[in-house]
Amino acid sequence: MTMYKVTNPATGKVESEYATAGDGDIQHAIARAHASYKVWRSTSLAERSDVLRKVAQLTEDRAAELGRIATREMGKTTTEADGELEFTIAIYRYYADNAAELLADQPLVSHYSTGRAWVRRAPIGALLGVMPWNFPYYQVARFAGPNLLVGNTIVLKHAPQCPESALAQEAIFTEAGLPRDAYINIFATNEQVATLIADPRIAGVSVTGSERAGTAVAALAGQHLKKVVLELGGSDPFIVLDTDDVPGVAQAAVAARMENAGQSCNAAKRIIVADTVYDDFAREFTTAMGTLVTGDPLDPDTAFGPLSSEAAAQALVAQIDDAVSKGATLLTGGHRVEGPGAFVEPTVLADVTPDMRAYHEELFGPAAVLYRVSDKDEAVALANSSAFGLGGAVFSQDEEVALEVADRLDVGMVWINQAEGGGPELPFGGTKRSGIGRELGPLGVDEFVNKKLMHTAE
Repeated sequence: MTMYKVTNPATGKVESEYATAGDGDIQHAIARAHASYKVWRSTSLAERSDVLRKVAQLTEDRAAELGRIATREMGKTTTEADGELEFTIAIYRYYADNAAELLADQPLVSHYSTGRAWVRRAPIGALLGVMPWNFPYYQVARFAGPNLLVGNTIVLKHAPQCPESALAQEAIFTEAGLPRDAYINIFATNEQVATLIADPRIAGVSVTGSERAGTAVAALAGQHLKKVVLELGGSDPFIVLDTDDVPGVAQAAVAARMENAGQSCNAAKRIIVADTVYDDFAREFTTAMGTLVTGDPLDPDTAFGPLSSEAAAQALVAQIDDAVSKGATLLTGGHRVEGPGAFVEPTVLADVTPDMRAYHEELFGPAAVLYRVSDKDEAVALANSSAFGLGGAVFSQDEEVALEVADRLDVGMVWINQAEGGGPELPFGGTKRSGIGRELGPLGVDEFVNKKLMHTAE
């Protein structure tokens, strides 16, 4: 039977294992979530807000313990675990504190009918969430926070390497006073996920993960006429047109690339630099990347930890080797770190061409690609040549030019003269093969609701 297990990527050792649910368990979970929906949807908005507020507080109270779990499961440094949990707490508080405004009726003015009309956001039922390993708390909050506030219930299938963070979150929801079965964690196989999607008692599905997973889920959801939200991969451009602070922008690019050891869908993966500043920028960026120290994620001197697994490390090095074998220039790094654990050196590639995997594929780890372009038009063309369209950043001393370039990018989020960031109030999502739908902010409550027209006679 497939096991959910914690394999510490810093040591390669299996630390705990959990059995996958049986098919009967899956059917029971669906029935429980469906029954609980009828109870949860009838609670007041104030009650639902209060539960989310308690979830935030319990998460804050247990942050140190939760952070240690994430480090063991996927190698996140202590500093990054702390940052993820702070963001997670902020998401739950945002939806709790802004509930009335976010779910207020939307008045409509009609010139063709008499009476009064408005749109009311109503819940739709039990939802399935399929979540990834790279941000085991934040990703769950992004999905569960707004949907529990609306009145939907949650069946949560986490990544197989994150069983303990998954169980810890389920326990927090229960302790916060969420009605029994309104949030159910399941250790399901891919075949069981297909069963869940097909079941009429599951009203919708949200996936954050790989393009492969999103494609499979979207196909199944389409067959069964289910609403789906997909937050998938990214190969975000970081465009530098000009700057009077090359070292500062280069450091911003390093930080944008290396969040979570480079294992973030919206990390800056393609660094696109105008010819006028390229040489100075490349030197600063490569030097800064090359001096980053990897190692024990619990050591405060560690800049970034291991990749999430041995398989992930091998996959990244294979992409780098492919590029180098076809003529790419390795400016720094490019190899495994000697010793146990899934460690890879911080890497910078240049002279990457379309015949290389690194040109088209997402590099999910501590590796960046530098591109030289002649002007803003070439920068836009290169940025938009990717099949992905999640986010991007544009730097220029001429804000009007930066805004023009930002407007031309085929992405869901653009940051001007700053690295990509985020906040609970800011919508997150992309276009093209980066996915469908939005999470967070006011748009986060709109994906899995029935926007019901209400009309009264005069």
